[in-house]
Amino acid sequence: MRAARLIKMVLLLQSRPSMTAGELAQELEVSERTVARDALALSEAGVPVYADRGRAGGYRLIGGYRTRLTGLARSEAEALFLSGVPSALREMGLEDAASAARLKVSAALLPSLRDASDSAAQRFHLDAPGWYQEPGTPELLPALAEAVWDDRPVRARYRRGGGEVERSLDPHGLVLKAGVWYLCARTDGDFRVYRVERFTAVAVAGDRFVRDEDFDLPGFWEERAAQFARSILREEVVIRVSPAGAERLPHVTDRAAAHEALAAAGPPDPAGRITLTLLVESLEVAYTQLITLGPELEILEPTALRARFREAATRLRELYA
Repeated sequence: MRAARLIKMVLLLQSRPSMTAGELAQELEVSERTVARDALALSEAGVPVYADRGRAGGYRLIGGYRTRLTGLARSEAEALFLSGVPSALREMGLEDAASAARLKVSAALLPSLRDASDSAAQRFHLDAPGWYQEPGTPELLPALAEAVWDDRPVRARYRRGGGEVERSLDPHGLVLKAGVWYLCARTDGDFRVYRVERFTAVAVAGDRFVRDEDFDLPGFWEERAAQFARSILREEVVIRVSPAGAERLPHVTDRAAAHEALAAAGPPDPAGRITLTLLVESLEVAYTQLITLGPELEILEPTALRARFREAATRLRELYA
């Protein structure tokens, strides 16, 4: 969009003594003619962009011009990058910082662009929690968020099983997954994931730890999430599904496990049904998930689960007789 390109052009010229039309065109991914038009638009809007003529010429800002975006505080600038997730900002205690940052950015923009924040807010919104869940804010989330921002170690108590354990943690990142907050932290040299709502006490230290420069939060979370999803699939069921059941299977059970089972299945029988082996979390979970497919699915093994489906079918037949 042109508004974003104009801002980027000002920031580029602000960071360097001068830039040629070719350099700007390459950075902005536009033609040199577009660069010339944008420079003229900025000049007309009051930004002192000066064009030096000749082969060695280019564009520069005169008079030591600086945008007022440099007035942003660190916490405000950091919060700004999360402003598309208002509920997350509120839960981490950063709502006020984000509001102040948006006001400062609006004041620094060209008059024609000052409605950008309202325009974006009316077009894009992220609602993180899943359906049918009552969103709740973990009490200790703001303290953990502060420790993550400032690279401060914490001494924490954490519910595990029927008791509590104490841990010394170097918190590297927070993840919001389907309305649930998770802390990714280093302890004893290893990185682990903790559910924030299970922390019962958090003491933030005054000193700072040295972050692992190789730690990549998105990559780490993707890997651990995949490991977790695979680790809870401990049971196998053998099923026969119709074409409609095969199409719906990834929507009622673990998506990756369903696709893997369908890919490994043999050819369909004369009725078009295919037999496959599916990994599930437990037989209880399998019953709850697979019963929704009704007559599009038949349980072959284990016999205990098949018997349970037979009982359910009998009760349904009696109910609708």
